Amino acid sequence: MQSMNRNLLFGAFVVGTLALFVADVRAEADDYVQHLGPVGPHEPILTTFGRKRAIAFYEPSDGRCAVHAVVWENTDAETESTTAARVRVTLNPHEVVHIDSADNKTITLRCGTYAETLALIDNSNMITARASE
Repeated sequence: MQSMNRNLLFGAFVVGTLALFVADVRAEADDYVQHLGPVGPHEPILTTFGRKRAIAFYEPSDGRCAVHAVVWENTDAETESTTAARVRVTLNPHEVVHIDSADNKTITLRCGTYAETLALIDNSNMITARASE
């Protein structure tokens, strides 16, 4: 009897987990995965800014962040062709790089303390902080 209750409980758990998963997967085609960091070496930051998508990661390099980023935009829905640009820059700890798009949007990446992380900075918070100084 105890084995049957355990199997029933396990079955209910599986069905409940599956129901939550299916309910969560109903994302629209325009929804993109976001991973904003902070991230460690070789881990990706994924984001959208304006009509652009970006993926960025870094490699530690003599106590600095060797940042690699690729920015792209779908240009033709029929052929699914894209345009892309690659950015490479080495940052000292706490330095930032700004990547701008043609539609006046920007992402800012910051190298962490001792080059242990890379993070996407919220530009609206930076502007607000500077305005209050």
